[in-house]
Amino acid sequence: MTAVPNLTLNNGRQIPQLGFGTFQIPPEETRETTLTALKAGYRHIDTAEMYGNEKGVGEAVRDSGIDRADIFVTSKLNNDAHAREDALKAFDTTMEELGLEYLDLFLIHWPLPGKGDFVETWKALEEIYREGRARSIGVSNFQPNHLNRLLQNTDVVPAVNQIEVHPYLTQDDVRAFGAEHEIATEAWSPIAQGKVLDDPTINRIAQAAGKSPAQVTLRWHLQRGDIVFPKSSTKKRIEENFDLFDFELSEGDIGEISALDRGERTGPDPDSFNG
Repeated sequence: MTAVPNLTLNNGRQIPQLGFGTFQIPPEETRETTLTALKAGYRHIDTAEMYGNEKGVGEAVRDSGIDRADIFVTSKLNNDAHAREDALKAFDTTMEELGLEYLDLFLIHWPLPGKGDFVETWKALEEIYREGRARSIGVSNFQPNHLNRLLQNTDVVPAVNQIEVHPYLTQDDVRAFGAEHEIATEAWSPIAQGKVLDDPTINRIAQAAGKSPAQVTLRWHLQRGDIVFPKSSTKKRIEENFDLFDFELSEGDIGEISALDRGERTGPDPDSFNG
């Protein structure tokens, strides 16, 4: 089976660079879809309280026959649970839903700058981390100004920042800030919800490589050093999205794809989104 490269997080923990995303997978389909991904070779599963499908992810992990230590599981804090006590209770609920003894990575899902104090929220995650219930903690959708506040007012540097990244939104400034502070970048919406798949540049590169536009786009993410977790509900596409390790893009290809950046989001702006 293909070995997915691991990256080392700033606390020494290893994370598979390619994972499987479960956003918008219906709860009743999550167990089977996640089992399909695990059978295809994925060992990194990304879920969230907001998705409503943590239970199915936990069932798949337990039913897969794969050693728990070999599967990296991420979940994220709900936007209505930013106060300290609420965050601690929400984490307990996540663990009950998953039915796992520990979580590999727990994230603040959104900074919600106009709603509350995400520094207080982060301190709750630090408690969870010190107890060993989450092996790593991080954030999602944080901009450099949000990250700076954490770095100045808390003890633990986030292990990852999960942000929207794709060829139409390359996020080079946020990624550079992360690299400077040893915060790994994870890319959500890696193919811009399918928008980049019709792009002429990506299609030309894909045709030359003998790969699909989705595979070329995901390979672009990997070669830029980001962690990526495509989402699909179909076995064929799940397997195709995993088949990324028998080809490489040239520096020229990567540069051409990166030049497609136009600052175009598919999701909310973290500086103004408040849940």
